[in-house]
Amino acid sequence: MNDTLESLERRVKTLEDERDIARLIGSYGPLVDSGDPDAVAALWAVDGGYDTGDWSMSSRADVAAMVRSEEHQGLIARGCCHFFGPPVVTVDGDEAVAVCQSMLLVRRESLGYAVARAGVHLIHLQRAGHGWEIVGRTARQLDGSGQAIDLITAGLSR
Repeated sequence: MNDTLESLERRVKTLEDERDIARLIGSYGPLVDSGDPDAVAALWAVDGGYDTGDWSMSSRADVAAMVRSEEHQGLIARGCCHFFGPPVVTVDGDEAVAVCQSMLLVRRESLGYAVARAGVHLIHLQRAGHGWEIVGRTARQLDGSGQAIDLITAGLSR
């Protein structure tokens, strides 16, 4: 009986961790589209990294600077949506890995929205005192080069 209860507690804890990580990843799009640099940066560890392929960030401050950048603020001014599919999350104690796909939709005047980018994100997380935080995130476009597929393979092999 005691083993069953302990097993159930572990399973519930894993489900709660997966839900919390999915919520963290899901909050990125709305936060970055709202232009809130501090809230976006708070998703990362202080020294957490983010490599988009075009831009490399190595701290929470760098992530905030990206949100404040003219390039990003220009996206917001035109109208954009960072949309993320559900992540596949693997939790291992106080560390986790997630992989998901995303699209960046950008408003094109009266023509509605166009897909500006479609990509894959491999996200490494750690449990901190306040919950989960991103320690490393790599994004690559689904451009046929194979780099995005490598991220999928790495994320799903855990």
